[in-house]
Amino acid sequence: MTGGFRKKIRQKNAENSGFGTNASGRFINKDGLPNVQRKGVNVFNRLSWYHTMLNLSSFRFISYLVVAYILINLVFAMIYYLIGVEHLTGIDKSDPINEFIDVFFFSSQTFTTVGYGRIAPVGFLASLVATFEAFLGLLTFAIATGLFYGRFSRPRAFLRFSDIAVIAPFQGSQALMFRLAPYKNNALTDADVILSAAIEVIENGVAKSNFYRLDTQLSKINTLALNWTVVHKIDENSPFYGFSEEDFKNTDIELIVQIRAFDEVFSNTVVQRSSYTTGEIVYGAKFVPMYYPNKENLTTILDLDKINEYKKEELPEFVRNNE
Repeated sequence: MTGGFRKKIRQKNAENSGFGTNASGRFINKDGLPNVQRKGVNVFNRLSWYHTMLNLSSFRFISYLVVAYILINLVFAMIYYLIGVEHLTGIDKSDPINEFIDVFFFSSQTFTTVGYGRIAPVGFLASLVATFEAFLGLLTFAIATGLFYGRFSRPRAFLRFSDIAVIAPFQGSQALMFRLAPYKNNALTDADVILSAAIEVIENGVAKSNFYRLDTQLSKINTLALNWTVVHKIDENSPFYGFSEEDFKNTDIELIVQIRAFDEVFSNTVVQRSSYTTGEIVYGAKFVPMYYPNKENLTTILDLDKINEYKKEELPEFVRNNE
């Protein structure tokens, strides 16, 4: 590293990042959630099951519901079977497999309160279990309905970030860039970006992370309709000033990104976060355009498949000579 780099890296930024200087690993995961594991409380107090279910992917959410539905009915089918199939009318008693299949479907009908009527409980114990299962089914479906509504109605930014950031030529110097784009038809306005950098340094033989607030060429845009390339110019005010390609490769860096915008449909502010670590920064590259007019030149096509596409680009000669 150059002498200027060492001097710059010792300057502590007054920004309150919310992370300690001795934290390990990346601070923000690619999904925008903090990379933190909590101890000292049991799992029921450590996790918000509501937030967990809302943040699941659609496939995993549906899969969990289906698996839970099948398991619950298997448990109640076993209970009915242990009570005795003679306490259920209409059971096919030709063999044990058919008996259990009928008991399982009776459980599913009771759980959903459908009740076709072919099979019915007889006696106090079977009727008591069926009553409790119907009550549990009502509660379960009420919770599932609330989760479906919460997932459907929750305000979200629906932004896709590039997987990489690049160090590209910019205004005769160089700049750190990444880009993002909306991937749904929601209308976002008054979007602003907060960009920070966590840079690991060695102080008195101990590795610590210093946090810096990075200035951007545009910190706010009126409408986020196409892609937005966020640009941090590397000049004398940047903590990356004087960094060579080797410095970028050998220094533990994390860029922490937060985007805030106003969603006109929800009339609410939405927030999305992401981050880039050292291995996700490409030196000497430039993003290629990802939108273009259609054939009739009547509308603009935003090609999200190109969000990560870049080409290698030589940095200005004087920049490389100053490294």
